[in-house]
Amino acid sequence: MRNDEESKMIRILQQYGYPESFGRAIAQQLHTENAMKRMISYLLQGKPGSPEEIADEMVAIEEERQRWIQKKQAEYANQKYNELLALGIEKEDEE
Repeated sequence: MRNDEESKMIRILQQYGYPESFGRAIAQQLHTENAMKRMISYLLQGKPGSPEEIADEMVAIEEERQRWIQKKQAEYANQKYNELLALGIEKEDEE
């Protein structure tokens, strides 16, 4: 539930003295519940000292997510290519 994680993250940031708008901006960039969970873990364990550290972590989380997406896309393309090699290209019979 994205909204629960988003609210929790915003609440933690507010406890650290940051405005709600900062938390919403971070949440908007993170896109997914898992990314927000990672940010929450970072906030609770890392205790960042500045908004720049939080923004850097947000960027790192998002970059890792993008790499994962690219990896999955490459795996899918490779799977389809291997299927093509194994099965060959089916040609329509010309009549």
